[in-house]
Amino acid sequence: MSRVHVDRIDTSKRLAKLRELMKAHDVQALVCPSEDQHASEYPARADERRAFISGFNGSAGCVVVTSADAYMFTDGRYFLQAEKQLDHNWTLMKQGLPDVPTWQDFLWKNLASSTRVGVDPTLISASDAATLAASLKNKSSELVSLPSNLVDEVWGVDRPARPRNEIIHLDTRFSGESHAEKLLHVREEMEKLGGTALVVTMLDEVAWLLNLRGSDIDYNPVFFAYAVVPQSGSAHLFVDKAQLTTAVLAHLGAYVDVHPYDAFFEYLRTLAARTTAEDGKILIGDRSSLAVAETIGQETYISTRSPIADLKAVKNATEREGFRQCHIRDGAALCRYFAWLERQLVHNVQLTECEAADQLEKYRSELDLFRGLSFDTISSTGPNGAIIHYSPTPDDCAIIKREQIYLCDSGGQYLDGTTDVTRTWHFGTPTTIEKQAFTRVLQGHIALDTTIFPEGTSGYQLDVFARRPLWEVGLDYRHGTGHGIGAFLNVHEGPHGIGTRIAYNAVALKPGMTVSNEPGYYEDGKYGIRIENVLLVREVATPYKFGDKKYLGFEHVTMCPIHKGMIDVSLLSPREKEWVDAYHAEIWRKVSPLLSGDQETLDWLRRETEPLNLT
Repeated sequence: MSRVHVDRIDTSKRLAKLRELMKAHDVQALVCPSEDQHASEYPARADERRAFISGFNGSAGCVVVTSADAYMFTDGRYFLQAEKQLDHNWTLMKQGLPDVPTWQDFLWKNLASSTRVGVDPTLISASDAATLAASLKNKSSELVSLPSNLVDEVWGVDRPARPRNEIIHLDTRFSGESHAEKLLHVREEMEKLGGTALVVTMLDEVAWLLNLRGSDIDYNPVFFAYAVVPQSGSAHLFVDKAQLTTAVLAHLGAYVDVHPYDAFFEYLRTLAARTTAEDGKILIGDRSSLAVAETIGQETYISTRSPIADLKAVKNATEREGFRQCHIRDGAALCRYFAWLERQLVHNVQLTECEAADQLEKYRSELDLFRGLSFDTISSTGPNGAIIHYSPTPDDCAIIKREQIYLCDSGGQYLDGTTDVTRTWHFGTPTTIEKQAFTRVLQGHIALDTTIFPEGTSGYQLDVFARRPLWEVGLDYRHGTGHGIGAFLNVHEGPHGIGTRIAYNAVALKPGMTVSNEPGYYEDGKYGIRIENVLLVREVATPYKFGDKKYLGFEHVTMCPIHKGMIDVSLLSPREKEWVDAYHAEIWRKVSPLLSGDQETLDWLRRETEPLNLT
């Protein structure tokens, strides 16, 4: 997650040069998405084209540039940030609000007929491209695959080089399964789908499949690579060979043939040419690029949700235990941090949001198996907390104030798991309205944590549990309620999630999946509130089994106190009070042994985990 720069960048010259290139390629509109050619949510700096051309560096958005106008499409998480960062050249399109189209709908609804819309085919999915091309055809317009990326040409020599960092092997004591076993499971799924080969383009899928990790993208332990898994024989890895140590090559062994990264598309052409109808189809993930689809040819491939995505989402026993253990250690670092921060503020020590975030990273860095942060820490005081994905920069951040709400969303990467936790604190005296809003967020958090549901239920169906306490008083939040979390992989992973996106209804929650629970409330210009734990989906015992179905629930693994000073206890039901007390007792039991040498933090933790009726 990129740090937020508040100063606007004048994009006039960049847009003028881009429009010259558009004219030279005879396109009247250009689409520039956020993702790289692997559909990464958080790209490397070399692939931050949308941020370069627009000045807006939030993690979600898509640019549409025409000969006269420039549009930035983003969702509710980034409205405030985009308003601060976009200059006068840009029109902000607030997706999700009434009468605001998606960028795809905008192209065919708002642009003139006979418009040629240019796109880098490596940066748009084949499925999106097919839908868009069909809609444009209705207006006598067309989607044009450009031979080069025009934004890269504008960027020129100032564009950073792509990282090529060393790749490591993740031992099976952390992964729980060898890459040979994973290849076997993938081939079983391929056979069900009628696939003769599977093309793997997502970086976290390549890393998971081969038990490898890297650091080519900040906070995401992945590396730039493609893979192809045929139904038999060796799998094929396309990567810069200089990134592979002797130990990694020995780990891959006879199961994987290694090829240069740049040989991938030529290999696809060869593979497609020798694939016959009798062999079956080549499988490509539904997020694979238009360039991949065009290289293989429409008659030769099947686009489907990647079987690796589904396998990766369900954590095995080793990974589940890793999540439990890394969250206990992570909880100790968080307790040290919040206790320390409280002491500094009580003694009137001035701290910036960045200085505080750096201290939290220091505490995490002292933990066993730590390998870095899982995203840029969101350390935000007062109004900055209302910017949902705000992250401070050293040259432009606020002083943390005791009389303001402080929101901290942070996480760590450990060899045995990935953490993501948000806590909202007030080190002074919160107002009645602030406490009521916090308590309703907490009630939604508890409602989701304790819900029991039949197998086959999706996160789309469960989202209302987290929002209902807020809806009852006319409040809400503009982001999803939960996302999957990788096992020492990307902090955001699918295909499942909890939220109002209809795509979440396509994937049922299954035992072993990880998902966050993070309802919130944001008062623009004043404060932000969010409470986030990581959950494991598990089977639960119920007295009855209607329809002879299994019933599922959640196990929370995040171990950090929820600030009791922000709770309006009068709003809580007896069951909700019991949940808070039981959760805090669990934290004391699991985390306090790790703090045995730190009496100040232990005293703080004892106070923060006392039952509600004692406070």
